[in-house]
Amino acid sequence: MERPLLFLDVDGPLNPYAARPERRPEGCITLRVPRNGALVDEVSLSSRRRPLRVWLNPEHGRDLLRLEYDLCWATTWMDEANHWIAPALGLPVLPFVDFGDTLFRERPDGVHWKTAPLVEYAGGRPFAWVDDEQTEPDRAYVDAHHRGPALLHHVDPRVGLRHDDFRALADFVDDSCDTGPRLVRQDGVTAAPPPSWRP
Repeated sequence: MERPLLFLDVDGPLNPYAARPERRPEGCITLRVPRNGALVDEVSLSSRRRPLRVWLNPEHGRDLLRLEYDLCWATTWMDEANHWIAPALGLPVLPFVDFGDTLFRERPDGVHWKTAPLVEYAGGRPFAWVDDEQTEPDRAYVDAHHRGPALLHHVDPRVGLRHDDFRALADFVDDSCDTGPRLVRQDGVTAAPPPSWRP
């Protein structure tokens, strides 16, 4: 069976940008990215402003590569993530979802602007999506439009990816290999097997 995709957002899961600004999270390094060298949420800001501070935990690269997924960037950084983020994490160059004209475009139905492009990119293939912005309309959209298993995994942007998040991702791979189409709801109570992944 084809390996699931893991759609990776940068800001929130990998860069815990909402952590206390005066205290770098444990295990993280600080990366300074010129504002004109990254797309992120600063598209309209002047490049003369101070560099963007990004906190990254180098161990996350190793932990992500241990998972049984094909990794793919799903971030406003798009291909810039391969230039700035991947080297700091020890990741290879990864494919990325090119959001094109849908970048930051709000939808009247409350579905996040990333959701439809991710479903289209997956093309029915099982996927997990780690982000800090998914909501119930996104889960409903995926349930209605994606024919394979999917995990929309919310990550707290104050702490970023933690052991429990990696465990949930590993459990999803185990579950999605032997079940039919379904949406795995993070907020539901599920009977998951003991995790096969350990940090």
